[in-house]
Amino acid sequence: MKTIPSYNSFIEKSITDNWDLNALTDYKGATLQYKDVARKIEKLHIMFENSGIQKGDKIALCGRNSSNWAVAFLATLTYGAVAVPILHEFTPDQVYNIVNHSEAKLLFVGDVVAPTLDANEMPHLEGIINIPDYSLAISRTDKLTFAREHLNELFGKKYPKAFRKEHVNYYKEESPEELALINYTSGTTGFSKGVMLPYRAIWGNLDFANTVLGGKIHAGDKTISILPMAHMYGMSFEFLFEFCAGCHIFFLTRIPSPAIIAQAFKDVQPAIIIAVPLIIEKIIRKRVFPKIQNHRMKLLMSVPVISKKIKEKICEQVSNAFGGNFYEIIVGGAAFNQEVEAFLKDIDFPITVGYGATECAPIITYADYKEFRPTSCGKAVVHMEVKIDSPDPQNIPGEILTRGTNVMLGYYKNEEATKEVLDDEGWYHTGDLGLMDKDGYVYIKGRSKNMLLGANGQNIYPEEIEDKLNSMALVIESIVIQKGDKLVGLVFPDYEEAKNMGLSNEDIEKVMEENRNALNAIMPAYCKISAIKLKEEEFAKTPKKSIKRYLYKEG
Repeated sequence: MKTIPSYNSFIEKSITDNWDLNALTDYKGATLQYKDVARKIEKLHIMFENSGIQKGDKIALCGRNSSNWAVAFLATLTYGAVAVPILHEFTPDQVYNIVNHSEAKLLFVGDVVAPTLDANEMPHLEGIINIPDYSLAISRTDKLTFAREHLNELFGKKYPKAFRKEHVNYYKEESPEELALINYTSGTTGFSKGVMLPYRAIWGNLDFANTVLGGKIHAGDKTISILPMAHMYGMSFEFLFEFCAGCHIFFLTRIPSPAIIAQAFKDVQPAIIIAVPLIIEKIIRKRVFPKIQNHRMKLLMSVPVISKKIKEKICEQVSNAFGGNFYEIIVGGAAFNQEVEAFLKDIDFPITVGYGATECAPIITYADYKEFRPTSCGKAVVHMEVKIDSPDPQNIPGEILTRGTNVMLGYYKNEEATKEVLDDEGWYHTGDLGLMDKDGYVYIKGRSKNMLLGANGQNIYPEEIEDKLNSMALVIESIVIQKGDKLVGLVFPDYEEAKNMGLSNEDIEKVMEENRNALNAIMPAYCKISAIKLKEEEFAKTPKKSIKRYLYKEG
């Protein structure tokens, strides 16, 4: 393995190399150039220093994606403090728990989160800083109050003749094993663990991205940040890689609806798209399938010569729905619906699926869209090894294990949980089940904790049944649960579509019964569904859009 360089040196180099280029934009709002980012980082460093923040102190950030969130995060890392990003969807109690557990000294908060928090619940904080303007919401030390009130004066004293690129000189970590950030997983288990990620892990992800996309993404290219930056997938591949590449990043600062996302793709025309399956599936189902799933199109698609031309036309239209200027779309974070995936591969659309975990900051497997194999999630990435814990990895699913540069140090203040997932040989036990073909491509079969046991001891992977069910009429999303020795499908139907078709609730139930019979006809006996229950609201989800299964065990 090659020597691991300082991660912060990449941030420093990008800022000085791209000084006059646009860096960060709040979509429909203000833009910061790389030199503006440098100035803001410098001011935050002065505030940290004068308020007594030491290298290694924890600084938490909780707010929706924005340029100022990104700057505060970069300032934390390049000062030598440990960042604790917190998902803004977390409840106040979860935020208190994370701030207190991580022993954070400062907390940056967004304008939506701020009114919901009670500072008294976080007694060890020295201050709470508002992300939009870095003003103090709460200060518990005179040093911090003085530093913020006199910030411009302190900055002017330090740089009397103007702040220039030669002044940019950031903290360089002493060892790749040094702690860079603690990321608290929400997971679908209902409680969080603080994943300790060293500099080597975030460098491993950056080096991977540079290796596979370095020649495709260039300084000045535009990209969109949709996923929460407090989630490692969004942070590593919609923010840090692009920033270090000199890109111009647009942040969707409000909760991004499909309509806002579609408009942003059209306006920004991003050079690369990173997404969770739900975003892609919604756009395909709402904007593409209705146009092509009629008898005329199906007939034309079945004639080889015409079919090729039509597929090219459809591919062009689908590309335009995503801005029409991207190298590829990388999907990850949850299972991709096989019907949508098969359709996109059939029209030669440049899409691929990666796989990762917060504990690997996050990347584990990936393949470029040209090498991608349908239903797989690629092969082990540079600096990582992957194996399947199974006597026959090609045919019998086993737990996916991985080790290498990207793997965490462990869970913060939780040795017991660390020992459960990190073995003596350095393998991280993902808790996911999968197969691996002879060429090293990994195929995920489900979460080991989601696996159900059939009446005769068969392993049932509910995700495989759900994938089929989700492709059926009027089904938006579903989960399969076990009731005694029977399987029940919980379905959130497309009420909007049903209303447009003039269908009553009774009609929807009839459609679901047809779906159940059609599904059972293609599933083995032990995977058959005994009933479908309709849900009136979408399933509750984690920030990466996985359904919180534990809430629905009883139906």
